[in-house]
Amino acid sequence: MPRTILVTGAAGFVGTHLLKSLLSETPTPRVIGWKRPHPNTDEASHRVRKDASIEWHDIDLLESKDVINAITEVRPTEVFHCAGIASVADSPANTAQTLAVNVLGTRHLMQGLKQLNTSSRVLVPGSATVYRPKLGPLNEHDRVGPINLYGLSKLAQEIQSRRFVSDKQQIVSTRSFTHIGPGQSVAYAASNFAHQIASIEVGKIKPVIHVGRLDAKRDIMDVRDTVMAYRALMSASSIAGIYNVCSGQTYQMQDIVTKLISLAHMPIQTQLDHKRVRANDYPELSGDRTKITEAVGWAPKIKLEQTLTDLLDYWRSRM
Repeated sequence: MPRTILVTGAAGFVGTHLLKSLLSETPTPRVIGWKRPHPNTDEASHRVRKDASIEWHDIDLLESKDVINAITEVRPTEVFHCAGIASVADSPANTAQTLAVNVLGTRHLMQGLKQLNTSSRVLVPGSATVYRPKLGPLNEHDRVGPINLYGLSKLAQEIQSRRFVSDKQQIVSTRSFTHIGPGQSVAYAASNFAHQIASIEVGKIKPVIHVGRLDAKRDIMDVRDTVMAYRALMSASSIAGIYNVCSGQTYQMQDIVTKLISLAHMPIQTQLDHKRVRANDYPELSGDRTKITEAVGWAPKIKLEQTLTDLLDYWRSRM
């Protein structure tokens, strides 16, 4: 059966990198990209949309009839459901939107796939924030217990994706840890730091980076490795279930700031900004990737230093 790959949220951070990876295949599969009507996308997304190999559709996941009709038209064999509200920091201010898009939007997608009643594999990228806080590496058997709205929405999404599954569908849910890289929004810490450094280098702001909590520990990996993990899970047709996607390497946010400053073209100081300190934040999110590595042989390849260099260069090119 010819492969037809649907990527929701295709104009977003992860979706953009996933499309680049999919289009590097030979022969190129049929790729359909769903994006929000009139999204506020970055330059990276605009570059991808120029590729004639992608069939673009403006789809509002909250419109169930539109979603079901689009699914029926496309008839995908593989679905990467990358659409959703992805910012922990922005979720409290957008409670209704976060829950609607992440939960109801997923429900509409899964309902459409169930009604289609054809064989398909679906990967639903989730979040490590579904876990209960714990010191040390988290594995898939650890208890869930999100402490913020975003994590709650992702846990509900994970559950929702299984509620409407049919016997002809295989669902892979990931619990993805922090992934960074070129093209990421300044709503995320590492990208925000890199953006500030690039702004400092061209004289737009004073040589001071404003930071939030730097003692928090995070498992961090390159988004391009994350995408390869998703593809590896999708390609393994015999597996389903829940998989951590993480590097197995944990860093303090102070380490990230220090490494980025070392790449700067001038001395830079840091200054605590209390507005950047989140309530209900995890002191540590460390991951155990044993299950995914044993299942599909995946392991991250890109070093953190390369990721941070690429991220900083991305923002330098946009100054």
